[in-house]
Amino acid sequence: MPGDLLLKDFAPRSSLVLAEHIPMKPSFPAIDAHNHLGFKTDTFGDARPGADLGASAATSHLVEIMDECGIVAIANLTGRWGDDLKRLMDQYEGRYPGRFYTFANVDWAGVDAPGFGERAAKQLEESVRAGAKGLKVFKALGLSIKDSQGRLIAPDDERLDPLWARAGELNVPVLIHIADPVSFFEPLDRHNEAYLELQRFPDWHFYGEPYPSFMSLIEAGVRLMARHPKTTFITAHTGWYSENLRYVGEQMLDKLPNMYTDFSARLGWLGRQPYSAREFFLKYQDRIVFGTDMTPEPAMYRTFFRFLETADEYFQYDADDPLTRIYGLNLPDEVLEKVYQRNIKKLVPGLG
Repeated sequence: MPGDLLLKDFAPRSSLVLAEHIPMKPSFPAIDAHNHLGFKTDTFGDARPGADLGASAATSHLVEIMDECGIVAIANLTGRWGDDLKRLMDQYEGRYPGRFYTFANVDWAGVDAPGFGERAAKQLEESVRAGAKGLKVFKALGLSIKDSQGRLIAPDDERLDPLWARAGELNVPVLIHIADPVSFFEPLDRHNEAYLELQRFPDWHFYGEPYPSFMSLIEAGVRLMARHPKTTFITAHTGWYSENLRYVGEQMLDKLPNMYTDFSARLGWLGRQPYSAREFFLKYQDRIVFGTDMTPEPAMYRTFFRFLETADEYFQYDADDPLTRIYGLNLPDEVLEKVYQRNIKKLVPGLG
């Protein structure tokens, strides 16, 4: 062998000769129900405030991309609250009514002070009055937000119940991200399938103290949704558990009629199990919404369309990941229309 090859440098090219079908637009006008515009975010997803929301020209270019790709509206889940929320909405909805909608976030300052849940509920009410269409909760809840004693606040902490209850009363959905892929919670050894990714992004590794286990986060999320049946929850990233669709179906969707899910940023998991994923989409076609959680650009959107609409085999979905190949689901039109737009329109009226 002419020398050693480092695993990080291994970038194989497939020798298979396969048909390629790349839709330029989706079969039905689509709503990207999971994206982030304007504010930058930290490792745990929380938005960092600031006056720079991007130039107006950039917003205009984004709308051009949307038109080119058949995206009628994008959800901006990084809305924050108060003046930040208003400035963000002016930048997007104010300039292009109907093309964007915004979810507010939670100000976690003083999270363990008496009455925090009630204050957070009031803040959400103010955000909705200002035009927010829902509440986005990032994975910081459960992974980085701590009380004054340095203890992590669990997603199902009862002190937060007034917040979830108020979302139900206001009839706005809560899009919540609790856990990352299973491999991010496992030892970083030769058995970890995300080894290369976690080498590149070490802040994404949540194995061991002080972090909770993967399943403890999932179970906390299930308890949270079960405790608030009058509140609609959209779980990010296929119920936070794309690796186990049977669990998401049988232990979550079947038991929690107030739960929906998006499949944003999870093509690498779903596309490796096309038979199971297709069955999942067919069975839960009324509970799944389209979302990407990726920078809006034509190649990205067309990869999502290809995954959903074609029977293409073994294609690379991420230019930075030549080792992972996925397969298309070839979903029928009646399912595609629900996933692309009808389901999210039920949860957020007035879209598109």
